[in-house]
Amino acid sequence: MIQETLAPEALPLTEQACLALRRAIVRGDFEPGQRLRVEELQRRFGLSSSPLREALSRLVQQGLVRTLENRGFRVAPIHADAMRDLTRLRLMIETETLRDAIEHGDDLWEGRVVAAHHNLALVEKRLASGPVVLDDDWSDRHRSLHLGIYSACSSPLLLGLVENLFDQAERFRRFSARHRQTDRSKNDEHRRIVDAVLARDTGQAVELLRRHISGTERNVLDALHAMETAPAS
Repeated sequence: MIQETLAPEALPLTEQACLALRRAIVRGDFEPGQRLRVEELQRRFGLSSSPLREALSRLVQQGLVRTLENRGFRVAPIHADAMRDLTRLRLMIETETLRDAIEHGDDLWEGRVVAAHHNLALVEKRLASGPVVLDDDWSDRHRSLHLGIYSACSSPLLLGLVENLFDQAERFRRFSARHRQTDRSKNDEHRRIVDAVLARDTGQAVELLRRHISGTERNVLDALHAMETAPAS
């Protein structure tokens, strides 16, 4: 088995394990509900059991992993109620974070937002037709854009919550992209959000973000419904 590329070695082993596991779960390398056996993770990531167990415990707190009573860990399941709950939290937390960021963002922040949006647009031009969400480069740049917009928020606690919620949503986004029949064009959505942010039009930016987040929920629920109603093979 080819080992995963880990985070920079300067990081503590537990942090390396947490980042590597988090990325693998978010991008869908493990199926929802899949058992996470420490001995298998040791072979995959080339780490000992102690940092892996600590990393799994951290990911339980972040909602990406569930504990099995006296039996270890499994990937958090994906179901409609979880998606609705996540969307509800995102709408509360991310819209407030956006308001604060627009209020406190300076010229340098605006420049970073413009650059992040440009970088995302560049990779979209290079990608062939198909779900862009499944491309790791696109996903990394998409994350950089959203977190870059929020980065001017004055509350470190809000920023931490946003990052965790965004990564949980990424797992759902990738799930829906694998199972939906039609692609969802995101470029125009991001451009309109960025334009409103740069214009300091808080009301418009928040409304566009609400639609953007709600669109993810619709896609995931549609994908789940399609799977539930598909005829057995």
